[in-house]
Amino acid sequence: MSKIYQIYGQDAHEMTLKLLDAADAARLAPAGGSVALKPNLVIAGTPESGSTTHPGVLSGCIEYFRAHGVTDISVIEGSWVGDDTMRAMRRAGYDKVCERYGVPFYDLKKDRTRAVKTAVGSIDVCCRALDAGLLVDLPVLKGHCQTVMTCALKNLKGCLPDREKRHFHAMGLQKPIAALGAALKPRLIVVDSICGDLDFEEGGTPVQTNRMYLGEDAVQLDAYGRALMGLTPEEVPYIELAERYGGGSARWSEDDLVALNQPTEARGYPRPSGTVAGLTRGVRENQACSACFAALVRALHASRAGGRPTIYIGQGWQGQTLDGLGIGKCCRGASACVMGCPPTADMIARKLEELQWD
Repeated sequence: MSKIYQIYGQDAHEMTLKLLDAADAARLAPAGGSVALKPNLVIAGTPESGSTTHPGVLSGCIEYFRAHGVTDISVIEGSWVGDDTMRAMRRAGYDKVCERYGVPFYDLKKDRTRAVKTAVGSIDVCCRALDAGLLVDLPVLKGHCQTVMTCALKNLKGCLPDREKRHFHAMGLQKPIAALGAALKPRLIVVDSICGDLDFEEGGTPVQTNRMYLGEDAVQLDAYGRALMGLTPEEVPYIELAERYGGGSARWSEDDLVALNQPTEARGYPRPSGTVAGLTRGVRENQACSACFAALVRALHASRAGGRPTIYIGQGWQGQTLDGLGIGKCCRGASACVMGCPPTADMIARKLEELQWD
């Protein structure tokens, strides 16, 4: 089994450098080849909100690989459906990092794609991810409104065009996430767990966990992250599915952990609050995209409306007549609907309060 290198602190740049050095990560970069850095930039949010990879992780990777002779380095990412990647990269501070080091940033929403055979059929993947000499996966360990957690495997979904992201939701997320992880199989993963939001993928309620960890097996690192969050295999089944599809090993033990330092405060890893499950109890979800579902969750969290209608959300409700509130244009057949693709949380919250359901 692969080693998992772990470090505690808050300085993402220095922590990244130390992790890469301890793991001798330069040996993974092919001679004369390219290195593509794939952060988590799902929305236009700040790292401090618990939603996006800290820019120091990028600068640490760039400095490390430059020092070891790699000249072809790029940052690649595509934000989720409905958000603008370039706006998100500026909001996260990546523009300053790229400008400082002279490293290009490529919006994968505009990239060419190539069909890849996987365990669940053909998947269109962006060419810059497929053709990188070394694809470096830089996820945030955090919660997710549909898959409970997101880390190394799910972060690879940003390497897809928007049409394929929608297709993933139509397939139910778990199997395609696992299949993509086995197909791309990044050989280096640096996990940012400094302040991930353990409930909401798009951040807003960050939890300071002050650690990062590195490894070479995305499946193993996700299994470790799941254990840190106190979750079970039944709650996050795509990890074992990825193992079954050949993406890596879900096994790890304390013997696999290499601690580069010790935390200043001895305390256990915090747990997700369970807020999302409570808010969405009774919501009729059918193949909903993450951006749409996350907006609904935020609206329910913010809304002070007393009663609640039956709420429908997802591509699976297209063309159907529904008695209740539809979220997004896919549910325009509902008796009331918040249009958009996706609608914003504010739009949904206003509609909930406006309707005054009994």
